[in-house]
Amino acid sequence: MSNMKSGIKGLLVAVSVSAGPFLNAQAAEAQQGSTPLSSEQIAQIVRSSDRTAADRANDGRRKPEQMLGFIGIRPGIVAVDLSASGGYTTELLARAIGPSGKVYGQSRPRDPNRATTPPVAPEGNSNPASTPSAAPATAPASAPRPSPVALAERENNLRSNGVQAAPIVALSRPFEDPVPSELAAGGVDLATLMFNYHDLGHLGVDRAAMNKAVFGALKSGGLYVIADHSGRPGTGISESGALHRIEEAFLRQEVEAAGFKLRDEGNFLRNPNDPRDKNTPDPPQPMDEFVLKFVKP
Repeated sequence: MSNMKSGIKGLLVAVSVSAGPFLNAQAAEAQQGSTPLSSEQIAQIVRSSDRTAADRANDGRRKPEQMLGFIGIRPGIVAVDLSASGGYTTELLARAIGPSGKVYGQSRPRDPNRATTPPVAPEGNSNPASTPSAAPATAPASAPRPSPVALAERENNLRSNGVQAAPIVALSRPFEDPVPSELAAGGVDLATLMFNYHDLGHLGVDRAAMNKAVFGALKSGGLYVIADHSGRPGTGISESGALHRIEEAFLRQEVEAAGFKLRDEGNFLRNPNDPRDKNTPDPPQPMDEFVLKFVKP
């Protein structure tokens, strides 16, 4: 009888141990929200008639249906869009997440002592792609609107049009401390950084501190999705200011150093014909771009 009890006890322990990872995975999935949106639901969001003409023009380059599908976007989650800029991605996240969730759009506070220098070609989330030759030579350079202003306008437009979207909350915070204290310890399900990680190089951002802060803010199982313009092997982040590019392997190494694990790679913005040695390829063509999805274990 004693041997039988010991056997049963051992079996229960073994079942418990083997079920542990499964239960943990279930818990991580549950805290990410409900079932991911279907491709048709995402397509309906992108086709929404109240989206701006500028955003629709940007869709051709940004491929939002593939991006939201790659993320596996779920309703009801809490998301932070780092370097939100004009809010192109921020608004898409808000529409996809819905009113039961919340979206924060982070931007670095402006330094009044530093003059604003427009990039060689439009960067950030709100501007459609263009080439230097496509712009009139006499066109005056104009500084973009502050991100909090752009995000407030998007929030107001969503409410005015009756869109069932997540509230958009603008965060004016340094990259190294991107979220408020109530989110800093596992309060976030998803963090995105779209086509601006490379800029952190010439902006002098402590990227290790930023990635560590994002890691701390995400729940276990939370996702960190980064897209950027691909640089050549061996260039690291050295061409961030001149070419607006970053080496994919270099970025991955930095993010994984914070504790993240690479879960998936998106190839829907790839262009193997891009020589990756210019800001805008010559002849003009889509830049080779990568999308990486990291997970907090």
